[in-house]
Amino acid sequence: MSSTVLLCPPAPSQASLRDAFVALVGTQAWAGRLRDISRRAECGTRIAQLLRQRHAIELTIDRLPFGPMTPRPLPAAQRLSELIGAVVALERRLPPAGRCRLAEAIQAGLTGDGTLVPIFHLVRIAELQEQRGFSVHFAGLCEGEPFDLLLSRGGITAEVACDVVSADTGRDVQRAAWHDFADRIEPAMQSWLARHDGGYLLRITLPSGLREGAEEATGSPSPHSLHSRVRRMLERGCRRDDDAAGVLRLDPLPGALIRSGGQALLAGLRQEFGPEVHLCVTMGGDGKGAFAVAARAGRANEVGAAVCRRMASLPPTRLTGTRPGILAMLVEDIDRAEWRSLLERLEMEVEARRFLVGAAARAVVAVSCASRFELLGLARDSSPEGELRFRNASHPAARLPALAPAVLSPV
Repeated sequence: MSSTVLLCPPAPSQASLRDAFVALVGTQAWAGRLRDISRRAECGTRIAQLLRQRHAIELTIDRLPFGPMTPRPLPAAQRLSELIGAVVALERRLPPAGRCRLAEAIQAGLTGDGTLVPIFHLVRIAELQEQRGFSVHFAGLCEGEPFDLLLSRGGITAEVACDVVSADTGRDVQRAAWHDFADRIEPAMQSWLARHDGGYLLRITLPSGLREGAEEATGSPSPHSLHSRVRRMLERGCRRDDDAAGVLRLDPLPGALIRSGGQALLAGLRQEFGPEVHLCVTMGGDGKGAFAVAARAGRANEVGAAVCRRMASLPPTRLTGTRPGILAMLVEDIDRAEWRSLLERLEMEVEARRFLVGAAARAVVAVSCASRFELLGLARDSSPEGELRFRNASHPAARLPALAPAVLSPV
């Protein structure tokens, strides 16, 4: 078998692709994963929404068309079908040891908070590099190398390490913790509206952030403790409650915002407070009252810096240093507006270039950054060629013509 794995198999039906992928996973394991997602989604409405976003790939795979009468899928589902086909084709071409490693990686993605994004990120990066004229070998799967892919072109080889990092590592108020708190506080908000007319806005500033189960170690409140504090405040009818862990202030909500309704109210608050604020809204039963919560951390998010800290940790363990190295990063747990904001503010570019001039990037000839939106073909307008790409100009291989398609910026 050739050491290069072809990622362009014939195009079978989506039904057969789904069946082949589920067979690769194991029918019982797949069904068990879907039950687990459903069970965890029972914790609350907002947590369920977050889980549907995080596990959208698994849920979309389960809904793929089964026959010719099924309507044409959305572009993201169509792209996902192509990636599924690539994974299935890859598994069939790997040696036995490679198949075992692939099975282990898929199983990790179907356990706990894991997702299938790392696997699809891997095959997508391989696909992109093949399209750029490189021969691609899955060295991580085939031989257990610390890097994932070995690229070859014009007599030059380069190592690629693919990695997924959560945007939550750069946020003090983390998404799961916020959604947990918002679900917990819903009954207290409804109770307040039953006793008070009009609209109310609870402003929360959290100097140390909000995290699941980290209160004792970090000093930041947990969703449970913040919920208890807000509930006591509302039960006493207080309008302000301050301490080192958080500043809470209850203000009137303008009538025009109340009359606009739930989604319009959220949009208006988002426009007023900016992209980094965390929001939840409850409307009164008569439609005449509303209770909104707007929370923010004590400092701005540092998603770009967090991604680059992750980059700095990779070369010692993921690259051998004997060949030019490329880090292919995918940022998870981020919505479209926040990702676009990062790109428009050049935050990812500034942080990536700061990393590349440091000692930790000595073995790195280039880095690329993408999100789930590029993975599923939904962000080509903001990310030419499906990724941001930055070259380490000081690397000896940075100007080699053979590596240019993989290292030069697409803009």
